[in-house]
Order: sequence, then C-alpha cells, then structure tokens
Amino acid sequence: MISFVVPAYNEERCLPVALAAIHEAARAIGADYEIVVADDASTDATAALAREAGVRVVSVANRQISKTRNDGARAAAGDHLVFVDADTRVSANVVRAAMAALEAGAVGGGCEVAFDSDAPRWARWMLRCVVGPMRAFNLAAGCFFYCRRDAFERVGGFDERH
Repeated sequence: MISFVVPAYNEERCLPVALAAIHEAARAIGADYEIVVADDASTDATAALAREAGVRVVSVANRQISKTRNDGARAAAGDHLVFVDADTRVSANVVRAAMAALEAGAVGGGCEVAFDSDAPRWARWMLRCVVGPMRAFNLAAGCFFYCRRDAFERVGGFDERH
C-alpha cells in the first residue's frame, strides 16, 4: 500500500486541490492507498477540509516540518511512503514512476518541480535557475519525495534537529 503523507499548517487554500490530485493519481494507477494529513496546529479549516476529502488527519503541534512528516509517517500504514506538500499537485505519471522506481529496487527518490503556467514570471524564472543545479547534484525538490518504509525507519526518519 502507498501512504501519502501531507504535512499541513494553515493550508485551507491549497489542500483541497492537492488531496484531489493525490486521489486522482492513485486511482488512475490502480493503487491501494491512503492519505494521512499531519495537521500541525492549523488555525484555519485545514483539518476539516482534509476530513471532508476522506483522508485521515493526525493532529500535531510541532511547528517543524521534519517532526510533522515523521508523525504523519508513524500514523501511516503503507510500506511505500510518499511525502507531498499541501501546495503540491501530483499526477498519475509521477506517482507511477515513483512506484516503478521502488519496485525496481530504489529505496527512495523525488522528482523535478514544474510550476503552473499562470505562476508569476519571476517564479518561473527562479525555477529555471534552480532546476539545473538540482539536476547536476542529483537533488530532489522537497515538495514530493518517496521511499520504502523499511528504509525510512532504518535511517530514523527525517532529522528533527533542523
């Protein structure tokens, strides 16, 4: 099973679209999946909107994304973990590629980011400046990455000192 872990803090504007995209992508590839939103003490409707979307909500009060991701992973049941930021939309192609990489023996990975066509011009320019070095150093964006649960647990999850 795939467990999508979504850390969230006051994400009522973005979260519904992100959750709909995850549901759509997982269903398109025929995956057995769950979505766990780790709500980090939001003061808006984040938790309520997540529940309305049919996902499990884990309430935490960390105000630190590494701890929040770890708490979400602990609550998750899947053997494949996919961490998706609340302002990120995933596609079936990216989820399919991630699962294929894990099935082929990878312990984890990520993907390249693309902004919507209506993103501000400065944001699209900045992204072009960042993508090249990320490719050169084999880095993935923090908004989407995946791993096997056993590998995640073996390394102790995310480093909570940062």
